[in-house]
Amino acid sequence: MASDADVGRVLTLLAALGCGLMYGMFFAFSAFVMKALARLPASVGIAAMQAINVAFINRLFLAIFMGIAALCACVAGLAILRWHEPGAACSRIGSANYPIGVFGVTMLRSVPLNKTLARLAPADQTSAAAWVTYLRDWSAWNHARSVAGFAATAALVIAFGT
Repeated sequence: MASDADVGRVLTLLAALGCGLMYGMFFAFSAFVMKALARLPASVGIAAMQAINVAFINRLFLAIFMGIAALCACVAGLAILRWHEPGAACSRIGSANYPIGVFGVTMLRSVPLNKTLARLAPADQTSAAAWVTYLRDWSAWNHARSVAGFAATAALVIAFGT
């Protein structure tokens, strides 16, 4: 039978892997996807990002994205119960970074920007200015998600190793 400590380690490992998965995806968008879209004519970039946003909203992605937040909540709860044990501080830091810096930023910043983008008509001349603003704002918030995802991953890996 698995001990509570074993369950905590497994949950921490799964949370670290999940955060790393999300970090990698957001990093890819920051490192080259958005830069590539910015090089396209506005109408093409808008249409491409609209298609990407539609493709992202699927059961698998949503289950993983929200499941990682739930895992982090479990890891945080265990870290609070084991306040003074080795790795507990890193568990708390890591498990807070994902729900706040990744999930929270997505819901409060990225999703509203994506909804605004979805209403644009790619071929409309006025959409080009909105595209420039979208690229700037969405990319800045995505960089924040990338940093938070990396920080969560690193802290949870450290916690797992202790």
